[in-house]
Amino acid sequence: MKQQYINLAWRLFRHETKRGELTIILLAIVLAVASVLSLSLFSERLQSALTTKSAEFLAADRVLEARQPVNSEWIVKAQEDGLNTAEQVYTRSMVFANEQLMLAELRAAGPAYPLKGQLKISNVAFGEGKVTMDLPKQGEAWLESRLMQSLSLKLGDKIEVGEAQFTVTQVLIEVPDAGFNVFGGDPKVLISIDDLAATNITGPGSRVSYSYFFTGETNKLDSYYDWLRPQLDRELHDWDSIEDDDSPIGRSVKKAEQYFLLASLLAIVLAAVSIAVAAQRYSQRHYDPVAIMKTLGATKRSVQLVYLLQIIFITVAGIFIGTLVGFVIQQLVVWALADKIDVAMDVWHWRPLLIAIFTGAVCALLFSLYPLLKLFSVSPLRVLRRDLGATISSRVIQFIASGGAIFILMWAYSQNFKISLILFSSGILLVLALLLVTYGLIWLGRKLGQGKMGAWRLAWARIHRRALDNSVQLISFAITIMLLLVVLVMRNDMVKQWQEQLPQGTANYFLVNITDSQKEQLATHFATNDINIERFYPMVRGRFVAINDEKIRTAISKEDQTEQSSGRDGLGREANLTWSNELQDGSRITAGQWFDDSAVATIEGQNPEQHYSVSVEEKLAQRLGIKLGDVLTFNIGSEVVEVAVGSLRDVNWQSMKPNFFFVIEPKALQHFVPTYLASFYLATEQKSKLTKLMQPFGSVTLIDVDARINQLRNIVEQVSMAVEFILILVLTAGSLVLVAQVQASMDERQQELAILRTLGAKGSLIRGSVLYEFIIIGLTAGLMATAFNELSLYLLQTQVFEMEAKIHWQYWLIAPLSGAFVVCCLGALSCWRLLQLNTNQLLRQMV
Repeated sequence: MKQQYINLAWRLFRHETKRGELTIILLAIVLAVASVLSLSLFSERLQSALTTKSAEFLAADRVLEARQPVNSEWIVKAQEDGLNTAEQVYTRSMVFANEQLMLAELRAAGPAYPLKGQLKISNVAFGEGKVTMDLPKQGEAWLESRLMQSLSLKLGDKIEVGEAQFTVTQVLIEVPDAGFNVFGGDPKVLISIDDLAATNITGPGSRVSYSYFFTGETNKLDSYYDWLRPQLDRELHDWDSIEDDDSPIGRSVKKAEQYFLLASLLAIVLAAVSIAVAAQRYSQRHYDPVAIMKTLGATKRSVQLVYLLQIIFITVAGIFIGTLVGFVIQQLVVWALADKIDVAMDVWHWRPLLIAIFTGAVCALLFSLYPLLKLFSVSPLRVLRRDLGATISSRVIQFIASGGAIFILMWAYSQNFKISLILFSSGILLVLALLLVTYGLIWLGRKLGQGKMGAWRLAWARIHRRALDNSVQLISFAITIMLLLVVLVMRNDMVKQWQEQLPQGTANYFLVNITDSQKEQLATHFATNDINIERFYPMVRGRFVAINDEKIRTAISKEDQTEQSSGRDGLGREANLTWSNELQDGSRITAGQWFDDSAVATIEGQNPEQHYSVSVEEKLAQRLGIKLGDVLTFNIGSEVVEVAVGSLRDVNWQSMKPNFFFVIEPKALQHFVPTYLASFYLATEQKSKLTKLMQPFGSVTLIDVDARINQLRNIVEQVSMAVEFILILVLTAGSLVLVAQVQASMDERQQELAILRTLGAKGSLIRGSVLYEFIIIGLTAGLMATAFNELSLYLLQTQVFEMEAKIHWQYWLIAPLSGAFVVCCLGALSCWRLLQLNTNQLLRQMV
């Protein structure tokens, strides 16, 4: 018997395929699978490429940072697991040359360093770097340009580090894991790891860090970390990847990945809506066949089996075709952008394929559930009375099945409960609001649809008469427009933020150790050479030692760490302290007041007049447990300075501008002699000017961050282009959903047009009423979508993307007008064939 039903279902499936009955639902499933697969696969490949590219800033895929040498068995185990390894030792030491000395960051690299990224060297200080695959040989050292400048060195000169002597053979221009500390780091010296012991600078009291680099397949790296994790000591070890990186690169990549995830989630919702619309139409068009089958003796169970099998057949066909289409789309886009975006074509990701198949199956089955239940409930009497439809009236099943399907798909795909909940909740609120708006339109349609019939009144009368169908259309249009707005506005805000982060002319060189007597001379000298220095930042270096007289751990050395183990955590290094009455661009006060007498805190038992104010960076304050009113103690040379926390600041660390953890009220440091920090922009082709620029200022240190800015800008440009592609895909998916929604009402519109034509209605009246109806629905959907777009964006930007939320007033006008225009055009194009038919042709097609 079951084989008989299968054969019947297959014959009906083939018959209806030839007639085009299943075209809409097939296209909907193809759209769902193709959209999710192309978006997900492209996103996965792009994320993989971005992660690989960004891993160059770590010099590896994973890095194990340690405060002491690790067990050699750990490295052997990694190599046995198929991972590539390298090591590097870091410490700070004085470098002696030409009867001068300077503190430097000494790096002793193993032969395999770097595993990712490139070393760049030059024959002259501040010269154009060229890539090298070599490392310093034993007895050789490579020095950064500012160290060459400060110690008046040239190639072939000798330097002393500890008890060892080295020959300077190259100028070190760039190392991949240099970090983004643009003015707080010491100049680097690179030597061979085999020379480290000869320096004798890693004994007791020294601060030595050990880095172990790993590259390999992600699953092998994760497996190795699972083995390694139980053996790590949190006090001694840190396991890092680009996902853990909090640099501008790391934050940009994280935001891009979150956006790709958001866009893919919205594609799933759009696909689900299109399938729900198609399934509704499919069900309505089969009321008559089901009634006939029941009249001829078919049981409800047999009808259910036949139509469920047809849904399964169409689902399988849709998934297969959608998979092919999605893969082809993704390949074409990757090939088109191959010169501009690094996407690994040889890497295949199974997760997008599995989630696309899962999406197609869940959407087809769960979103077809309620329409099919209505179809199964059709009475046999419909054969005699065409006005009889389905008897099932409760929509609870539809809401549970549809809502549950969307949330399950969003959560399963994203594995991010917060993003899924924000989008799902916004959608639910939008649906509830639209239901209320629909009742308002029905009431308005009843009022405006009365009286002498014109195109405008006929449109309102149709809205009133087709209240239920219009509510579904309105909800579908509004959700689609809202989702498209979310993707569009998020893309604009995110790209704008990236562009503001690194605008053209961003300072790419920093000057430190400028004395007060050099300021005016330096500014004039640079201006003569057409280079502008906007601002000089005064600085003194001080050690942060106490909060409210409670000593904190300064972590000067291993011994100090042991002795101070009971204290509160501190910075672990000297702080750069600055002072100013002006709040720096890109900073925002989040608590307290900026250097106002009322902002100076009162500590119990103390007079607030005793303390000047300090503004502390917000995240540092959270990490160290600093609150408004706390008194912070700094040791500056031999003097002690106490200041009260008057405000907390949100600082834009991605701006590549000088930023400070502590900004102190000027009066508190007025008797200290500062050095100054300044920055300027110099185009790459003008780099040869540097020697002439710096020649009169031998004591001023120049820091070159041009290479880091170019690397960051390259990443941002690639991400921005990828965002453009994803936006286009989602817009295309949304447009197809709108078309599917309009197509779903074609049968009823055909009957209505035939009646109006029979009653003598003019073609202009009918066309005008159809256009007005779609304009009203599109305008309302656009307005509601804009309101809930703002709600969704506020939650996403503040809770997920860590961006500053704002009202996008322009879209309150653009979205309703665009919604009215697009829905009107789609409606007119979809109905145009019907509008061109005469009465006889309409009646024949209805038979």
